[in-house]
Amino acid sequence: MDSPSFSPSQLTHTLPLQVAHQIGMRIVEGAFAPGERLKETDLADAFAVSRATIREALRLLESRGLVQILPQRGAHVTLLSSKELEDYFEIRATLLALGSRRAALYRTEDQLAALQKCLVALEASRDDLKAYLEASAAIVSEVTRISGNDALVAQIEGFSQRIGRYVRMGLSSPKRRQQSLANWRKLVKAIAAQDGDLAEALHRKLALENREAALQEIKSLA
Repeated sequence: MDSPSFSPSQLTHTLPLQVAHQIGMRIVEGAFAPGERLKETDLADAFAVSRATIREALRLLESRGLVQILPQRGAHVTLLSSKELEDYFEIRATLLALGSRRAALYRTEDQLAALQKCLVALEASRDDLKAYLEASAAIVSEVTRISGNDALVAQIEGFSQRIGRYVRMGLSSPKRRQQSLANWRKLVKAIAAQDGDLAEALHRKLALENREAALQEIKSLA
């Protein structure tokens, strides 16, 4: 039997995926407001791609919960929801807690050094929301990588853009970023001490505090 042939292009990210990522990041950053219509023609012009590519990108974003496509009305940014926030963060807190527990139990000295560098970057970014969000995403990624559980890494990464708007809201104030940073210092210390129970509890606490802060922000907008 002849071996199946594959195109190298099948192994790379498709154009709609790349466009979806870019639009998704703009939604997370607030460039597109909740409820705002996303016009295919404007997006196609902005990205210099076909409307078919934009439609596919929007369908991808719909599957991530960032866009809703309505018959005869087109695509709109999904509205913020307290219920959605609570549901997502309950799952996220559990996943992150497991990741930190495993990181504490199985980390190497080299991995700990890399994690401590991420903490330094987080501390340096505390006065800038955008920079802090990027540094926070980087340190979360490092912890989950250290966990050694590839399925866990995939789950957390898959969640990242879906809940990005809520994470941003929960860290919007300097006070909240300071509180978050204090928790991260304790968490990295627990991982260094290879205290799995404490690392698990601290990361759950960190995630749930961010959830509560985001909930307060949503209530203030109502």
